[in-house]
Amino acid sequence: MEINQDTHYMKQAIAEARKAYDLGEVPVGAVVVCNGRIIARCHNLTETLNDVTAHAEMQAITAAASHIGGKYLNDCTLYVSVEPCPMCAGAIGWAQLGRLVYGADDEKRGYRRLAPDVLHPKTEVLSGVCAEEAAELMKSFFKGKR
Repeated sequence: MEINQDTHYMKQAIAEARKAYDLGEVPVGAVVVCNGRIIARCHNLTETLNDVTAHAEMQAITAAASHIGGKYLNDCTLYVSVEPCPMCAGAIGWAQLGRLVYGADDEKRGYRRLAPDVLHPKTEVLSGVCAEEAAELMKSFFKGKR
């Protein structure tokens, strides 16, 4: 997939992250793309739903699986504004997502540090797409919390 398409879809994920920010949620957003179409758009809802598993990626995987009528997302790409945590990366692995594209690294709680082998072996990963924009949104959110 071309970089400009990756940037386009990442901007959509960041738009979802802004929705989370406006709700007082940690600003992470995700979209799932399949055959050139967005089939799921989600953002963190952990505070809203009082559910620690309601991360953007988990919401997006559930919505995408429902949309396609199956649990495997081999032909899909998940765009997420921030590196997934181990829980979300595990779900990405179980869903056998074809591709994961994320923006900002999560140095403290990201899967690469805590569970680097959790993704499905065939999942392609691209990191750093619109990373500065995604990181700035996170910094702004947490600066307001301190």
